[in-house]
Amino acid sequence: MSSILTNNGAMIALQTLKMINSDLGKIQSQISTGKNVASSKDNAAIWAISKVMESDVKGFKAISDSLSLGESTVAVARKGSETVSELLITMKGKIVASQESNVDRAKIQTDIDALQDQINAVVGAAQFNGLSLLSNNATTVNSGRVNVLSSLDRSGSGVTAAQIAVGKDDLTMKARSVVGGAAVVSTAAVTLGAVQTATLAVTSPLTTGGRIFSIGLAGIDADSSKFVPANYTTGATLPDMQKIMYITRDGDTAADVAKGLAQSFQIFAAKNGIDTNVLNVAASGNSLSVSSKVTDATDTIAVRIDTNITATSVVIGGGLEEINNFDVTTEAGARSALVSVEYMIQTAVDAAASFGSVEGRIETQARFVSGLTDSLRTGIGTLVDADMEEASARLQALQVQQQLGVQSLSIANQAPQSVLSLFR
Repeated sequence: MSSILTNNGAMIALQTLKMINSDLGKIQSQISTGKNVASSKDNAAIWAISKVMESDVKGFKAISDSLSLGESTVAVARKGSETVSELLITMKGKIVASQESNVDRAKIQTDIDALQDQINAVVGAAQFNGLSLLSNNATTVNSGRVNVLSSLDRSGSGVTAAQIAVGKDDLTMKARSVVGGAAVVSTAAVTLGAVQTATLAVTSPLTTGGRIFSIGLAGIDADSSKFVPANYTTGATLPDMQKIMYITRDGDTAADVAKGLAQSFQIFAAKNGIDTNVLNVAASGNSLSVSSKVTDATDTIAVRIDTNITATSVVIGGGLEEINNFDVTTEAGARSALVSVEYMIQTAVDAAASFGSVEGRIETQARFVSGLTDSLRTGIGTLVDADMEEASARLQALQVQQQLGVQSLSIANQAPQSVLSLFR
């Protein structure tokens, strides 16, 4: 039956043409935007995942910048500490030369003073954007480290930032000082007598920088047959504590305190002509190993670790503080300088090794973050990017279908015209 009111053929052709035009619009959108999922209406789940991944890419870009900044800062500190090591080795050569009596020690001292100035200049210049990792003599908590943003850790409970902690080392020559307070607390003590070896553990809590530790001595030898007691005796007053003292820096461990006290004793012994056969102190992990080869049941040396808890003012010295006291113009001064410079070289070498290790870790993390960012971008592209080859082929097909749809609709619209022939 033919009808001039309802043209079913035209309606079918029109619906088909609308679907073709809709598909053509989607393909044109894919070609213009390059995306298969350009908005949440295209595919809500995929779009949501891609946006979360895009936010992570932005975050990792900021992390990459942070790692670059951190790597540069640590690299400057490493180079500075390596240079200081080389200068100290040169200085050691001068000090060794001063051990000979038939030399001009005054001229050697002039060379040492020049090297000291150069070390001070290197340490002062070894900073990046105002931050120096070669100075650590503040008493505030967490002043002894710098955190470098290194990663984002995503879990079901949220996102947290991961960091690489970079510990500061101190290669400055700042002089230490302690003012006020005479109360001394002995945290560990032993007596060397017939038993000639003992261990002193560092047990006091290390809450922040600026805590004072010292080694106290009390020698007993009535006839001075084995040793002179006065040479192996220190009091418990504040000036006595500063003879063999170590002041903690933020981030120090018990092992650091033990090492610092042992070094302070060796320098004290060299300055005061103490025979290490009579008394020797060495670091052993978190403890001090003390020994004597001459004590017996009656001739004894008591050794203790003291702390001062009432000082009104504490200034932490620099890691190379002792260099200020170098004076090779005398035989005793040359001898003590040789002992001190050995420890300073080790301090600088340890700092350079520590910074080198951290720099390598940051560099590795930077490469990982760069590769991870590329992988995330690839994943986002796989989810939302349009297949341009497929879109091109689909566009050609839909354009043909559109032309045929228009022709089909034109034919369907002409169908009612055939009814007029019935009325001729």
